[in-house]
Amino acid sequence: MLDAASWAGRLGGDTFLAQTYHRSYAHFPGTADTAGLFSWDDLNRIIATQRLEPPRLRLSADGETVPLHRYAIPTTNRRAVTWSSIQPADFHAQLKAGASLVLDAVEKIHPAVAAAAEGLERFFGTSVQANAYASLTDREGFGLHWDDHDVVVVQVHGSKRWRLYGSTREAPTFRDVESPERPGGDPVADIVLAPGDVLYLPRGWWHAVTADQGTESLHLTFGMVPHTGADLMLWVVDQLRSSLALRRDVPRFASLSEHSDFIAALHGEVLNELADPRLVERWAESIDTTDLGHAIPSLPYVDGLPARPEITVKLTAPRGRLTANRAHSTVTFSAAGTAWDFAESAAPVLRTLLTGQPTTLGEMAHSAGLEIKDVADLVSALIEGHAVAVVGTAL
Repeated sequence: MLDAASWAGRLGGDTFLAQTYHRSYAHFPGTADTAGLFSWDDLNRIIATQRLEPPRLRLSADGETVPLHRYAIPTTNRRAVTWSSIQPADFHAQLKAGASLVLDAVEKIHPAVAAAAEGLERFFGTSVQANAYASLTDREGFGLHWDDHDVVVVQVHGSKRWRLYGSTREAPTFRDVESPERPGGDPVADIVLAPGDVLYLPRGWWHAVTADQGTESLHLTFGMVPHTGADLMLWVVDQLRSSLALRRDVPRFASLSEHSDFIAALHGEVLNELADPRLVERWAESIDTTDLGHAIPSLPYVDGLPARPEITVKLTAPRGRLTANRAHSTVTFSAAGTAWDFAESAAPVLRTLLTGQPTTLGEMAHSAGLEIKDVADLVSALIEGHAVAVVGTAL
């Protein structure tokens, strides 16, 4: 299982976050348990049963997208809804000729990958998207390129060669004022990933990837949404919206001295906010507890949960937080943009939910020494706030 704790163990925990994260690549041979994570059977089933239009599912060769008409045909039902149907023989021919397959956002349609992505989300404190890549030949699918986000790669089947060239522009972004220069010379690392290997790459690192080891390759790339200084400043401005200096109209048609006074007032407000030594901690808590997570319906329980011990639930906002208010003998649970205050006796239930693992009402009631009805009422409130969902109805 690739939950937050196991990801931390595989990547190196706090040492990794302090010394490697955002700084350099890291290779972890054979550290991932890929059993049940994602397979060729899973990929075949998804392609066969889902309506996946480009760019969600696409083929690429030599850095160019393969036109859809070469492997799919439009299909229209009797209600005039049209979608692209993959034609297996043509699809196979493109892959045999050297195209690589990309399936975006696998975590949205495959539970095991979703669990692994949520584990990384808890560890890194940011949203994560998982893409699957399949190659059957040694032809490069994407050429030498860089990504605008950090990635964690898990080799699932076969092997793949990664040539790493480092970065040519520090911290490049999706919206940037210039593009990184193409690197020259030899790679700084030449790595072959085998099943179970994990590779971490910071954003901006150029890399070229080929399945040139005489075997087909299937791997998952988990991309982490970056948080830059620009994002922090946008958050700071949001915190200052109650300030009169920020609410006032810009004195566009006033004198230069009035312009200066206006800017000075803004400057003072922003400087005061930036002077807070806990600013980054406050920002991190805010983005974690307001992230909406991955909401799931809880049918058929649309009017609260019955007091049934076998009902299974899980947290759907992986970055929720629990805070103790000892002076008031309460705890505050914050997730998905809402904060709830509960009695201290509810803390064991909330801590269990924060592990991210599915758990039953009965298990939580037993661990907290509470009545099942009380736990059901608590969880019902969290379901109403989109922080928890039923994942086992017991029906």
